[in-house]
Amino acid sequence: MNIQLPDGSIREVPEQATVADVAASIGKRLAKDAIAGKVNGKVVDVYTPVPDGAKVEIVTPKSEDGIDTIRHSTAHLMAMAVQELFPGTQVTIGPVIENGFFYDFGTDRPFSDEDLRRIEEKMQEIVARDLPVRREVWSREEAIDTFEKLGEQYKVEIIKAIPGDEPLSVYRQGPWFDLCRGPHVPSTGRLGAFKLTSVAGAYWRGDERNAMLQRIYGTAWGDKEQLEAYLKRIEEAKARDHRKLGKELSLFHFSQFAPAMPIFLPKGAVIYNELMDFVRQYYRRDGYTEVIAPIIFDTELFKISGHYDNYRDNMFFSEIEEREYGVKPMNCPGHTQIFAMERRSYRDLPIRYAEFTRLHRYERSGVTHGLARVRSFAQDDAHLFVTPDQIEEEINRELRLIKEIYDTFDFREVRIAHSTRPEKRLGDDAMWDAAEGALENALRKNGLEFHINPGEGAFYGPKLEFQVTDAIGRPWQLGTIQLDYALPERFKLEYIGSDGAEHRPVMIHRAILGSLERFIGIIIEHFAGAFPFWLAPVQASVLPLSEKFVDYADATAARLRAAGFRVDVDRSNEKLGAKIRMAQMQKVPHMLIVGEKETSSDSVSIRKRSGEQSAAAVEEWIAQARELVRTRSLSL
Repeated sequence: MNIQLPDGSIREVPEQATVADVAASIGKRLAKDAIAGKVNGKVVDVYTPVPDGAKVEIVTPKSEDGIDTIRHSTAHLMAMAVQELFPGTQVTIGPVIENGFFYDFGTDRPFSDEDLRRIEEKMQEIVARDLPVRREVWSREEAIDTFEKLGEQYKVEIIKAIPGDEPLSVYRQGPWFDLCRGPHVPSTGRLGAFKLTSVAGAYWRGDERNAMLQRIYGTAWGDKEQLEAYLKRIEEAKARDHRKLGKELSLFHFSQFAPAMPIFLPKGAVIYNELMDFVRQYYRRDGYTEVIAPIIFDTELFKISGHYDNYRDNMFFSEIEEREYGVKPMNCPGHTQIFAMERRSYRDLPIRYAEFTRLHRYERSGVTHGLARVRSFAQDDAHLFVTPDQIEEEINRELRLIKEIYDTFDFREVRIAHSTRPEKRLGDDAMWDAAEGALENALRKNGLEFHINPGEGAFYGPKLEFQVTDAIGRPWQLGTIQLDYALPERFKLEYIGSDGAEHRPVMIHRAILGSLERFIGIIIEHFAGAFPFWLAPVQASVLPLSEKFVDYADATAARLRAAGFRVDVDRSNEKLGAKIRMAQMQKVPHMLIVGEKETSSDSVSIRKRSGEQSAAAVEEWIAQARELVRTRSLSL
């Protein structure tokens, strides 16, 4: 029979040939490297037979599919090691996640760091055994009976919850087995580049009413070099952790009386306000109108918008004078009310409303995480009300704006996803064709690469999603541009067209930074707390050489503050070296040292955070600093 290879060539192979046979027919090296295969786009085990005419690709350890297969298999390796070391421990689920995997275990005994070390050692033992990994097909009755006899009650519950009556897939390695769809590597000897990273508690099925399980996290890679590079990035990420730096730099705080609702301290508030001012300059330039809407609304508003039915589990509610109110989780319903206040003409459109007021969303305590996932936040979102023929022009404007803003922060790579119509959606195909075409045309006219996320659009319209890469190569989901035909319809919004008839506007939802809280967390880690001059909470510290120069230091600081800069004075009795170290620990961009020479010449000796040193008259420093702020330079 014939199969097709990725380069389009046709290869003849015996009937019933497996993926491994195809690899062997291509070459010995590929046969040795093969850990899985891709048959007609689906990743399968190397022992899977290949049908006549199939498109076949050999999956090797360093490919994306190969690494996923390795991580899936390493999760099973870990589970086997745990059950060999701790008999009676129950296994539940063990999925692949970004950069690794985890497995949840039912046990009365919490795992310690020493246990992780022992588990890793046992995993290496099982790798050395080079046990074959093979797929078996069991009936549901056989699976339930087998796992019940083993005391694996969680596994029995999983099996009973699987719909249908098809046979189940089980993977066995030596005496150990688990329910799994696969695919997996051919043998445990193909694994080895792994590390167990942490252990945490996790409720069964994510419900706090259920039993607490022990979750072990790990990472696995195609080889030792990839693993070491990843572990190095993890150490760098720990040093940059915004929760750690936020405390060290006195940026924000969480109170027990407001869980997952950050309190921004004076220095953190500087960054917060600078970001809002930064975005506002573009609002003024691009014709946005900033509005301020209430934080709570009668829930009737959210019933009309659909949030009450579809989002209420993530909302906060209150009852006043026998009326139910909801704290708004997003700004768009309120913006429809502003649009609907008066009769609109096509000549009035586009209308661009922006808002920074507080939003509140209920997040379970188990998923909140520093500034990355909070319950109280503000967004730099805006809602544009446009005619259908204005969509592409407005998208063009937003794409240019997104590039300007992301370039300011030196985000080195921006990936764009175009999420298209889902199966369940509002509107007809003609509407979706026009909306998706407008987004795609705008991307192409701006010369932007993108990939399609088929079926991942919102029910009300397609969207663009923007993922940036930070200084150490980590991806972050930031901005979105979404077309919305649903809210204008639900709220019966109208404008009078050039034909004198009433028409529905289209809403464009867009955010660039997204949640300011989350964005601040991202840039703390992106800059490792060393913010560029324009954004730094303290832009300069004046360091007098001794007490007799404090008056000149105070006078200089006053001049700099009057010129618009954020400056402090270190009046401590410490020696200059200690003062410099303190300013460096606080990641202050400029240290301005003043002594006898500077006092007599109205100047400062400049020591930058980078270590660069120079001297300048005070007014000269002011001119240089103003240029750094004006250009929002990333240099010091």
